[in-house]
Amino acid sequence: MKALPLDASIDLIDLKNHPLTAPQLEVLYSLTQSYEALFNKRAQRYKQRDLKNQVLEDADYRTLLLEHYTFLKRPVLVVDDTIFIGNSPKVIEAAKVFLDEP
Repeated sequence: MKALPLDASIDLIDLKNHPLTAPQLEVLYSLTQSYEALFNKRAQRYKQRDLKNQVLEDADYRTLLLEHYTFLKRPVLVVDDTIFIGNSPKVIEAAKVFLDEP
């Protein structure tokens, strides 16, 4: 987040204190068309529940995303109809370029 040129118009949501709601998740889904794309497979709960050895469908990912905030890959940046998910160098760089455009 610190690497991104965010201004005061950006709303930051503390998911730990304000869990993701179903309507918010549906907005994110509408931009990705995949709950799996939003899902954090590095979450401790993912490992603890041995989810990597289960066959998960999109509906399963949706349920898990609503169950606990750690299942959401973060950060998620939504600007208009563009979404950036995660903190990989490639995603951060793409977000920087996008935010710097006039």
